[in-house]
Amino acid sequence: QLQLVESGGGSVQAGGSLKLSCVASGRTFSTYNMAWFRRAPGKEHEFVAAISWAGSTKKYSDSARGRFAISRDNTANTMTLQMNSLRPDDTAVYYCVPVPGASMQNPHGSWGQGTQVIVSS
Repeated sequence: QLQLVESGGGSVQAGGSLKLSCVASGRTFSTYNMAWFRRAPGKEHEFVAAISWAGSTKKYSDSARGRFAISRDNTANTMTLQMNSLRPDDTAVYYCVPVPGASMQNPHGSWGQGTQVIVSS
């Protein structure tokens, strides 16, 4: 099972950018579709973006499309989320998680501790 560690969160003003990273331990990272989810205070986990195991397929939520970019480097067991044009409603704790299956939106497995993103207006 993968062990996942997220980093790169912080506090920014609206319109700013952040780049989140997810580092996985384990030799099987390259076989997993992976995704970013987020959880805002008082809300459920929300899908943000996903990438297939080879990086050839990417999916985004309506909120993320056009502003965020997901990528991965299987040689470094790393996945990133470049977030631009951030808005206050992007404020949340962001998590990376495996998402098996064609939909790439159903998390399965351990969650990391997450990384906090705060966007002020």
